[in-house]
Amino acid sequence: MKVSISAGAFARSRPEELIQYAQLADRLGVDCLWSAEAWGNDAITPLAFVAGHTSDIKLGTGIMQISARAPSMIAMTALTLSAFSNNRFILGLGVSGPQVVEGLHGVPYRAPLTRLKETVEIVRTAFRGEKLIFDGACHTLPRAGGEGKPIRLDHPPNPEIPVFLATLAPRSLEYTGAAADGWLGTSFSPNYPEAHFQHLRRGAESAGRSLKDLELQAACIVAIGPDVEALIDARRPAVAFQMGAMGSANTNFYNEAFQRAGFTEDALAIQSLWLEGKRKEAAARVPDAMVTEFGAIGTPEMVKERFQRYKDVGIDSLGIRIDGDLTARSETLEQVMDLINAVS
Repeated sequence: MKVSISAGAFARSRPEELIQYAQLADRLGVDCLWSAEAWGNDAITPLAFVAGHTSDIKLGTGIMQISARAPSMIAMTALTLSAFSNNRFILGLGVSGPQVVEGLHGVPYRAPLTRLKETVEIVRTAFRGEKLIFDGACHTLPRAGGEGKPIRLDHPPNPEIPVFLATLAPRSLEYTGAAADGWLGTSFSPNYPEAHFQHLRRGAESAGRSLKDLELQAACIVAIGPDVEALIDARRPAVAFQMGAMGSANTNFYNEAFQRAGFTEDALAIQSLWLEGKRKEAAARVPDAMVTEFGAIGTPEMVKERFQRYKDVGIDSLGIRIDGDLTARSETLEQVMDLINAVS
């Protein structure tokens, strides 16, 4: 089972520490470093910086927001970074949510799955070195009625750039199973894998594929230590934030994913408290299971058992999420790699 890490807060304000962390991961054999974007740093700049200071670790956008860029710009960026990193780049895409899409980018959050499908199709056309000609519901190339003409990107074709999709809703998961090279999973628990897998599998089978035809990566919060209860308590505010703030009152894909895993009453109660401004109460309302069953937390032996469970249900790669400063993250990452190697 492979391991990936996140650039995290290092990408926003501590570039020198990001390089140290990435170089350590490169030496330890970590498969990929992912760079996210929400309303802080963009996803690409940290990866370009890391590319010049590492040799083997893959570099992925986890995720690049499709609403913030034209598909042709996504393709140009991917082809450029792939060329500059000796083909270590993975293009991770996602639709984000209405609060960011409409509030930050000023783009209507309309038909997000259609926009994702069209973006992937246009990007892959560009990767193949073909002229960009497309007539869809969200994108038309060239623009009708103007002076534009079909253009081929001025890059050598590179159709081997992997396209990973970060999806949570059932129909989006089905599309991922049918079309993507990999899945970037969040709000995933190996205790309830079918909350996601049934939809991924349905999509894969509709396209004549199976789940083995795409790399399944699950985000996994890791905290290792002897005081298990303290580790759990430290995670409750983050879970409450996910349930209440990672989306609007009407659209929160993370909350819905927890509901599909059987935590409907808890997820809705936490969200309600959060939206009422009762953030401490929302964190206190988070049950232990919503922490421990969606990550690997506890003593080294407990964490090892959780890693084994992820592997047993079919996860190919763990997207490790570690809190703390550079020293704490580095020490934990070394422990993680030892435990993963023992499982593998």
